[in-house]
Amino acid sequence: MSKVSEMIQENSVCMQSVDMDLTCLPPGNTSLQQTDAPSAAEQQTMSVYLRVRPFSKEELSNNEDQACVVIENSQTVTLNAPKGSATIKSREKGIGMSLHKFYFSQIFGPDTTQAELFENTVKSQMSDFLDGKNALIFSYGVTNAGKTFTIQGSPKEPGILPRVLESTFQYIGEHQYPGMDLKPYLRNGVQSLDFHQVKQERITKAAIFASFKEECDSLRGSGCLESCSPSRLSSSSASSTQTVLTSNQAEANDSQFALWVAFFEIYNEYVYDLLQPSLCSKSKKRACLRVCDDGAGNAYVKDLIWINIHNLGEASKLLHFGNKNRSAAATKMNHSSSRSHSIFTMKILRINGGTAERVSEFSLCDLAGSERCNKTKTFGERLKEAGNINNSLLILGKCITALRNSGPDRTRSIPFRESKLTKLFQAFFCGKGRPSMIVNINQCASTYDETLHVMKFSAVAKQVVQVIPDKALESLAPRLVGHDGKPLLSNGVFDSNVLESYLSEDELLDEEEEADMSLLPQSELLNVVENLRTKLLAERRKNLLQEIEIRKEMGDAMLQQLMESEELRNRQIEELKESYRDKLENTFEMYKDAIKEHAYHSAMTNLEDNYVPLDEFTAEQEKVEALRRKVSELEALTSRTGVVPAAPTVDQSSQTEPLSIWAGEAANFVAGEKADGA
Repeated sequence: MSKVSEMIQENSVCMQSVDMDLTCLPPGNTSLQQTDAPSAAEQQTMSVYLRVRPFSKEELSNNEDQACVVIENSQTVTLNAPKGSATIKSREKGIGMSLHKFYFSQIFGPDTTQAELFENTVKSQMSDFLDGKNALIFSYGVTNAGKTFTIQGSPKEPGILPRVLESTFQYIGEHQYPGMDLKPYLRNGVQSLDFHQVKQERITKAAIFASFKEECDSLRGSGCLESCSPSRLSSSSASSTQTVLTSNQAEANDSQFALWVAFFEIYNEYVYDLLQPSLCSKSKKRACLRVCDDGAGNAYVKDLIWINIHNLGEASKLLHFGNKNRSAAATKMNHSSSRSHSIFTMKILRINGGTAERVSEFSLCDLAGSERCNKTKTFGERLKEAGNINNSLLILGKCITALRNSGPDRTRSIPFRESKLTKLFQAFFCGKGRPSMIVNINQCASTYDETLHVMKFSAVAKQVVQVIPDKALESLAPRLVGHDGKPLLSNGVFDSNVLESYLSEDELLDEEEEADMSLLPQSELLNVVENLRTKLLAERRKNLLQEIEIRKEMGDAMLQQLMESEELRNRQIEELKESYRDKLENTFEMYKDAIKEHAYHSAMTNLEDNYVPLDEFTAEQEKVEALRRKVSELEALTSRTGVVPAAPTVDQSSQTEPLSIWAGEAANFVAGEKADGA
């Protein structure tokens, strides 16, 4: 027991919180430490590890190695934006920075082995798990960053999950509980099974192994199953396993242990059991499971299959069976891309004298990678999957950010219920377990912007303050009570016969809503619950009145805003009318001036066409007067003599055209005079 405490303290020292990326987050909340004041819980920041994937030959040939990721030391990494990235383009516009620095609990470079990763990340949580506490490890990163390899590994290099199973079975050793009559129930309870229920459990387990027998035989022939055997793992993880084994060996020698496992996935926001025997037939549609609440704020998957395993061989078969049923597809960036979030959960029951004293849970989650459709070239069903993946990861980011901002008191509302994934993670983030995150990234220049987004998210997660309750508080056995307040527990174990006499499964878990069950540690808490219910109703009434008042104020404000907007529009319309009227009058005046100018120019042109010089006009007038005098003389002579004189001869050669004109006019004038005299 003392060695477990020393390991936890040692891990807390070497993985204490550090300042995050100064370009992304203020460092104000990064140094929260446990105070000397008496407290029933331990506070520390969440452990966030970074693993950098090495380059592949294809990536090196495509010139992806541009020194984008620089590991400075075991806790510091620097990201340099490559040319052509969105970060560089924003920097050229004066937005953001091209250099970012991030800090982690520990950084594992491209040369890190699976054994080294297990030794430095999972060891402390394995001790907590075997010591009766809950633990969660989830991998996060962009697509094709090595998340599945980190969790499950390969036949030659087993990942965290096979090594956890190996360590658990070596810890249990010969203290395996032989029966199957004690089974995990809800989130942290235990159900006592009768003979028929135990028989059904054995049938289900046999059906799974039988349905996958041919695939297991082919994998065994190729050596894949052998790679997950205890003999292969023991040589690579002997030191870490030995540390876990000796952590609490005295306690293990006094007890028996039963290990139950479950494997499910969240695909397009639907939960599917990966250990369903009927999945071997592709013609049958998969049954969608529901995420319910056990009444104590703990989410669990209803109707999930739990299998009791006794050795690593059975665990390996279940793991391969579940991976065969998991949703995966090929994209441009990954030929075998996970299209769902898979969660492998182990529950170990500590049993003394046929009674389960406590239940601890260890969940390992392989999150699907975030991706951009223009790079993965997804469309149709793959595009829909990518949208749901990115949406659930976005909600996880919102929850992590809210947890960071709320601090250890959790006074702010956290949106855990917006997705199935965060709802299942809620208990771990709210002090009922110890979560850890492994961030996986690649060093490719083409995915730098996506990698930077992942690193900023991890910076926020590193500042989340965990509240780890004492073992004494965490290990309290829950009690199930019926409508009459009588407990349905016998020595901390659910009795299925008594349970059925109080409530049927349909009554406990209604199909239209989550389970409404009261798990109370003491019957005296019923009065507290009643008082809280009264306060809740009063608070709801107060909130309702406040909402009505706020709605009225908002309505009045909106009405006033609409009236002001209408007045402003009317004023603008009048101003536009006045402006158009002025423009029209100015245009009309311009047209009038143009017409006057045109008339003036036309008159001047006519005058110029009919213009005669003054001297010529005077000369012609004198000639006309001379002709008139001549005519008068001729008329006088005619009247005296009665003889008409001959017309004078005019020299046609010397006569000009104007003179002839004037002569004609003179003749016409004389004829007119005669007519007037007559």
